[in-house]
Amino acid sequence: MARFAREALKTVATLLILVLAVLAALVIWDSYVTAPWTRDGTVRVQVANIAPQVSGQITEVRVVDNQYVHQGDVLYVVDPFDFQVALDSDKAQLRQKAADVQVRQMQAERRQHLSNLATTPEEQQLYVGNAIQAQAAFDAAQQQVAQADINLKRTQVRSPVNGYVTNLLMRVGDYAHAGTNSISVIDADSYWIDGYFEETKMVHVCVGDRAEAALMGYRDPIVGRVQTVTRGISVSNATPSTQGLPNVDPVYTWVRLAQRVPVRIRITDIPAGIPLVSGMTATVTIRGAEARKSGGWFRQRFASLRDHLVDIVHGPQPSPGCVPRIGDENGATVTLPTPKPIAPLNPAEINPGLAPDMNKSPRAQ
Repeated sequence: MARFAREALKTVATLLILVLAVLAALVIWDSYVTAPWTRDGTVRVQVANIAPQVSGQITEVRVVDNQYVHQGDVLYVVDPFDFQVALDSDKAQLRQKAADVQVRQMQAERRQHLSNLATTPEEQQLYVGNAIQAQAAFDAAQQQVAQADINLKRTQVRSPVNGYVTNLLMRVGDYAHAGTNSISVIDADSYWIDGYFEETKMVHVCVGDRAEAALMGYRDPIVGRVQTVTRGISVSNATPSTQGLPNVDPVYTWVRLAQRVPVRIRITDIPAGIPLVSGMTATVTIRGAEARKSGGWFRQRFASLRDHLVDIVHGPQPSPGCVPRIGDENGATVTLPTPKPIAPLNPAEINPGLAPDMNKSPRAQ
């Protein structure tokens, strides 16, 4: 009887060890093959490449490398002398055009009140036409003043975002060319994390899922949410040849490596003491499958293990509506303030009292 009990105990122990080994193998397989995590994650950020809108010599640099700047802060100044001279010249031209249009309008108005003995219809039309031409020249002069004024303001190059000046190489005396990037500012409000997941794990990635990104060298992970999933990656076989024909690689290996799909993670919480640097490596883990379940901790763990075993045996099943279609969500629109055209001026406001009695009839004087 004791011998039978020992044999039965050995058999049960062997079966139990075998079951545990199979379960451990399945869990390890699921963890490394289908579980939504990847060590191929990167911190990303938007960079504002700032180019001056006017050309000139740089006379003042007001920032240093890696300095934090606010939106609207002056980064550097282009020599404003030429632009100040242009503005003053255009203002002088505007005063001249304003005086000319005032005189011509008053002359035309006087001709309209004269009798046929003092003027002719042809002369009246001629003076009206001269007044219209003077008004058009005055309007053009206003726009030239507005352009000269905005060019003078553009000599102060300002930051369009809140962020950090990076890779500053300019110095006083350099020549700034309009439209050529001269300084870069990292947008401190645009950090996100890209996780490059294997296509075998994409079935467990859903928009809105909780994500954790552990940076190399830091213990506490960065917490975020899955924001978007990239809808296309490059395909080498789709590259056309020199004749425009498909360039198909004749080599086909038996071992097929899974493609990696970029998943964008919106950062919601950053632990204290962790500086975000674009390009840092992160291990990204999706926790959404556990977060979407209800119940206690034990029930969640048991349901998670059961689902993983079902996925291993029957294959993973995607969740409906997990990744919304393109266009289902409206993207944020970012605008940069631009100068507005100046309101039209009245010539009398520029040269008041130029000819107060020009519109009176000679008979009334």
